[in-house]
Amino acid sequence: MKYLVLALAGSAALATPAFAQATQSAPAPAAAPATAGAGVTAGAAVFDATGNPVGTIESVSGANAVLSTGTVKASIPVASFGKGAKGLVVGITKADLEAQVAAATKPTEIAAGMAISGPGGVSVGKVDSVSGDLVTVATANSKVQLPKTAFAQGQSGLVIGMTAEQIDAAAKAATPAATPQAGGAGK
Repeated sequence: MKYLVLALAGSAALATPAFAQATQSAPAPAAAPATAGAGVTAGAAVFDATGNPVGTIESVSGANAVLSTGTVKASIPVASFGKGAKGLVVGITKADLEAQVAAATKPTEIAAGMAISGPGGVSVGKVDSVSGDLVTVATANSKVQLPKTAFAQGQSGLVIGMTAEQIDAAAKAATPAATPQAGGAGK
């Protein structure tokens, strides 16, 4: 799934496996300010201003709620939700939200030498090479190939939802163990 963080300045960003992040202004609330943020709880159904389903609140943390459409997730300020006849209302359609996530998280260009950041903006490594839809990532200890869809365009370059340590562990686990040769030592 892709992620878009529609967060207030200073809000924490999300990152997960193909797990991208971007920052953008939140959609305008669709309901009266007096009811903004009312009833925003995990599991609550969310609709657009015309009453069509947008998704479900997956979690709430502080001033932000994660809205899942089933295809994408977005962290949206709780104040952006209003109360409508069917339940929670947000000022964006499901199609528009999914399109904004796709546009915000798709890197415009991936080239050798680009720095890659992980969760919390911590350096992961650099792009070693690009071949078709695969990107070779070089950490301090390993090189792995990942699909282009694993990357997002962050505020200061490429972002991925893994730390260098997680990439190194995955590379080590994927490396086949050496097998003893016939006629080897001890025979």
